[in-house]
Amino acid sequence: MNEKIRRICLSKRVLCMGVIYAALVWAAIAVVLGTGGAAFAQPVAQTGGKRVCVVVPHFKDEYWLSVGYGLIEEARLTGTELLIFSADDPALLAAVARTARKVPVVALVNELHAPQISGAVGVDWAEMGRVIGRYLSRLHPKGSAAVVATLVTGPARSGWSPLLEAGLAEGLRGSSVQIRHIGRSDTGLHEQLVQVETALHSLPDAGILIGSAPAIEGAMGLAAQPGAARPMLVSTYISHSVRRGLQGGKVAAVAFDAPVEQGRMGLRAALEARLGAFSQQLIGPKIRLVEAGATLPIILSPAELKLRIE
Repeated sequence: MNEKIRRICLSKRVLCMGVIYAALVWAAIAVVLGTGGAAFAQPVAQTGGKRVCVVVPHFKDEYWLSVGYGLIEEARLTGTELLIFSADDPALLAAVARTARKVPVVALVNELHAPQISGAVGVDWAEMGRVIGRYLSRLHPKGSAAVVATLVTGPARSGWSPLLEAGLAEGLRGSSVQIRHIGRSDTGLHEQLVQVETALHSLPDAGILIGSAPAIEGAMGLAAQPGAARPMLVSTYISHSVRRGLQGGKVAAVAFDAPVEQGRMGLRAALEARLGAFSQQLIGPKIRLVEAGATLPIILSPAELKLRIE
């Protein structure tokens, strides 16, 4: 939330929900009160004077598109108008602190280390890792033949990847799975694909590739090439590509944290903060391990959804 966005929010008497993306991996939301022209062209219902300023890291991966879909669907139900901006300022925490003096701030999806927040919506990313670790422990219990694995994940300085790595290690304690390579980068598809290629080159005998959704998407593409390595693929979070991989049997399992529902809950938390309901306790959907062939519904944004950042 740079100074320009902060001024826009405060000038319209904003109720802010903010999430930091450390080294550009966090997001922020602000509920704007009052009337005036909209800066965001998503189709929404009559607002009744409610506006929500949403500050996100990006919409370049499908996970954030699903969070955005949850936001706009809840906006339609509640008659709220959305304004969407990009969180690309390293001084976001300071901006949140300044903004919170006048309007409530609520964290969404990723952890925000700010004592000024008035609410927090998301899931425990350490538990996301533990869910995967426990799943692999069931498949390969301690004492069985050792299985070599590689992990491709997000930046070391992010609000989620270190937590996920720690949870994964904890979940794998009762297994014979050995992670012998970890690749970390921005979660753009190109960057993650490079990490996957490096991982598979370093460990051609890897039986399992645990990766972010873009990493798993890249791994599925590589596996389609003749003579390519085909390790078991396990995704640390959901995307449309991962869902298709599950349905086609190319992805073994995914930790599912219902990103659409998180978007909905984020908007509801912002509107409740507008009415004076404040809490720093993290709320969010239950994390589920979804395996290939499962009949559980995986609700994501529709394929035709287009989201635009101002």
